[in-house]
Amino acid sequence: MSQLPSVPEPVNRLDRERLQAVINNMTEGVLTLDSSCLVTMSNAVALGILDVNDALGKHVDDILHLTDKAGKPVHLAPLIQTQQLGSDKRHLASRDWQLRYADGTTAYIYISVAPVQSAFGQAQYGGYVLLIQDITRDKSLEIERSEFISVASHELRTPVAVAEGYISNALLAAEKEHTPDTIKNALQSAHDQILFLSNMLNDLSTLSRAEQGDLAASMEEFDVNELIDSLLQDFRPQALQKKISFGYVGQKNLGRLASSRLYVHEILQNFITNAIKYTEKGGITLRAKRVEDGVEFSVTDTGIGIGRNEHSKISEKFFRSTDWRVRKINGTGLGLYIAAKLAKLLSGQVSFDSELNKGSTFKLSVPGAATS
Repeated sequence: MSQLPSVPEPVNRLDRERLQAVINNMTEGVLTLDSSCLVTMSNAVALGILDVNDALGKHVDDILHLTDKAGKPVHLAPLIQTQQLGSDKRHLASRDWQLRYADGTTAYIYISVAPVQSAFGQAQYGGYVLLIQDITRDKSLEIERSEFISVASHELRTPVAVAEGYISNALLAAEKEHTPDTIKNALQSAHDQILFLSNMLNDLSTLSRAEQGDLAASMEEFDVNELIDSLLQDFRPQALQKKISFGYVGQKNLGRLASSRLYVHEILQNFITNAIKYTEKGGITLRAKRVEDGVEFSVTDTGIGIGRNEHSKISEKFFRSTDWRVRKINGTGLGLYIAAKLAKLLSGQVSFDSELNKGSTFKLSVPGAATS
């Protein structure tokens, strides 16, 4: 085990021994760094993960040989010494880096970095704490799951498309032949369910590609008002069917936006379909305005809303509210998770504000040098 170096007052020998005892009993690997990113303390778990005998006094980038998904080197010191981490005390964390060993083998690791904050009234000395975990097994299972989802969703597309086609034809024939309502209702129900299954397969396919890093945004300039008009045209009939309003309020000439029309459309489509699903009375309003670096879109509804205790979970994968009104409606819990992934590809941001029984507003901010 590494011996502790001398550190500034007021940390005394007893304090150091207590701290060393604490980190020695942690299940995660622990490294403490000074402001120059030299290791000042470590535990056996960290040394085992790094496959080194001693880390004391070494620079973090000399013992942590990291690479990203593309195999490019990742230098940790510049990342954790940035103003972003140091000034506002935000953490840096990643599950996507690999640790490369001297023999060429690799392991997926989870790294969390936090700046050290001195206690009030004590002399200040900078530094960082790193937590390290070997997550190779978990990552392997995630990759296998993503591959299974990708293959399954691909193979199911054809039979689902064929079934949807035959049921659509049967519905048309039933209308022409004056078939009894019970049969037409059964066919319509089957058609609705096959469409739900088709949408679920699309979500699973997008999820798999997102988690494997295969999504790429194809950037282009597109007319923002034309996009809004197409959304109104596509979803107004669904709103009218539920006897709720759906309209646009905002600037009339939003010009063009340099971004991915496909992904912006998909994110807003998710907001709108969710709003229609969970709004029984009132209406839905689509808004857009130009901001300094792009366009901000929002979708506001008068639906059931989201309880404050579930706000932090809303973008989690497969999360669905425990509200019985949500549970009675089909859904995968993937829509907002995928929307956040797509927004990140656009260097954009998804945010929301919601109050239970009063409705929700979901926003999408998209940069892209909007032009008139």
